[in-house]
Amino acid sequence: MKQLLSSIRCRLVCAGLVFAAAAICPSFSGTAAAAPADDAAVKEADHALVAALAKGDKAAAEKMVDAQLAWTNSAGDTVGRAKVAAALPKPVLGDESGAQMSERGYGPDVAAVQIASGKVHVLRIWAKRPAGWRLLVYQEVTQRSGSAPPPLPTTNDCENPCKGVPYTPKDDAEKGILKSWGELETAVLHHDPKAWSTHFLDEFVLISSGAAEPTDKAGRLKQLSAPGFGPAPPVLAKTPAVRFIHFGDVVIMIAQANPYAGKPNHISRIWVKGDQTWRMAFSYQTTIQSAPDIVPPKSS
Repeated sequence: MKQLLSSIRCRLVCAGLVFAAAAICPSFSGTAAAAPADDAAVKEADHALVAALAKGDKAAAEKMVDAQLAWTNSAGDTVGRAKVAAALPKPVLGDESGAQMSERGYGPDVAAVQIASGKVHVLRIWAKRPAGWRLLVYQEVTQRSGSAPPPLPTTNDCENPCKGVPYTPKDDAEKGILKSWGELETAVLHHDPKAWSTHFLDEFVLISSGAAEPTDKAGRLKQLSAPGFGPAPPVLAKTPAVRFIHFGDVVIMIAQANPYAGKPNHISRIWVKGDQTWRMAFSYQTTIQSAPDIVPPKSS
């Protein structure tokens, strides 16, 4: 309640002092935060979609999915709107009874709903269209149970994405995001938590099939504080090509990341333009179980 009242007071002050908004209300600095999404409308759309999917109401669900939809199940299989409309997928959590739910807006036109129930996590990214809120990204991640598997081979050589990727950015936003990504992964390689931290929003969380638990920003900073070097991160796949979906100072990134060894991951991220760099809000990573294992090159 205190947080809600504080937010209301902040918005009232910002409304009267537009040019001082960034100084008076730091949480509202930057275009992406200045006009938050309509939480009530997003939640209403989200609840309606979950109910339609749980009932198998194809007609109702189809009306709520975007033309650019990317739907990824817990096995890492990704399909678009046409296949979802043809055969309605069965969500891993059904009607999501008892699951924990959080919702956050990124600018006026993007919102992310995150669901958690035990080891199962679901991400839904909503986009505001002229006809209303539409589901743009649906991704399931089932995290690892039990002990960690034996470690796979790694490398400390980070060309992609540290120094470049097999994709030509189409505009300054994409160029800035790829630059930020390269810099943050270079910080990971060198175990430099200070340099890494500037590329992420405070609410950052990493949820991956290969991990037993989510990792928040504080947890990742602790990991990077340990002395060391490497290993290099997974690389951006050339095929399928990375997708950037733009909403002003908020960009949704959908891509495939290939490890040095093992199976690739389907990833979904939101990037928000900051004063100095593009910052990542979260990263969902689902292992693509049907993909063949990537085998490292043999050393000469």
